Amino acid sequence: MQIRYFHVDSFTNEIFHGNPAGVCILPKWLPDKIMCQIARENALPETAFVVKENETYHIKWFTPDIEMDLCGHATLAAAFVVNKFIDSINTIIFQSISGELKAVIDNDLISLSFPKRTPIAASAPDILLKSVNIKPAEIYKSRDYIFIYDSEKQIRDIKVDLDVFNQINLDPGGLCVTAKGDNSDFVSRYFTPQSTILEDPVTGSSHCSLIPLWSNKMGKNELIAMQLSERGGKLICKKEADHVVIAGNAVIYKEGVINLS
Repeated sequence: MQIRYFHVDSFTNEIFHGNPAGVCILPKWLPDKIMCQIARENALPETAFVVKENETYHIKWFTPDIEMDLCGHATLAAAFVVNKFIDSINTIIFQSISGELKAVIDNDLISLSFPKRTPIAASAPDILLKSVNIKPAEIYKSRDYIFIYDSEKQIRDIKVDLDVFNQINLDPGGLCVTAKGDNSDFVSRYFTPQSTILEDPVTGSSHCSLIPLWSNKMGKNELIAMQLSERGGKLICKKEADHVVIAGNAVIYKEGVINLS
């Protein structure tokens, strides 16, 4: 069996930046174990698997370790691939375990309509607090723990003690650290314990919570976000009544075929 495979860099317009995602176009679903093995072999933060049934696209996401409930950058990559290589359509509806996800392509900008996950004030496990070198000013929780800091510099200076961090399992979530940005509305970084890839380069799904959080704090519905990983990425964000819109660019890095014997 041969699978069309694409490697796309999401939330950027330059290769070697943003968040890399694999996209596999399947004629039918493979067993979850095989899809996880493919994702592990790809060695990217996430791989999206897409199946078209009649006129509907279905999507699943796998890290090298587990299936995810939602993934922004791999969905953006999948929309890019469908539009550029499969169907010349500018509106794509993906069916997923997180519900219906809409992608709209306008020139080179891809906008994703994702569920809004408004976080609530919370306390964090001591082990999680001990795993970072700077203590947060505020703590929130949705799927992920969200640590709010006082400055962008603190976000850049965050260090994670891996030995401590890996003592907790937050599947399918992680730890998001965030603050107001110096040259954007807000900035963030994202870490996953017990994961092959500790720091995610650009995390679309975490913005399902970051957008309503910062929208409420700043009193505005349209925001620009930057993720401060080594690769970096830019997200154009909007809070709607019942969902969020996360927009960005994508570029193709390579195209090929996966051979399953």
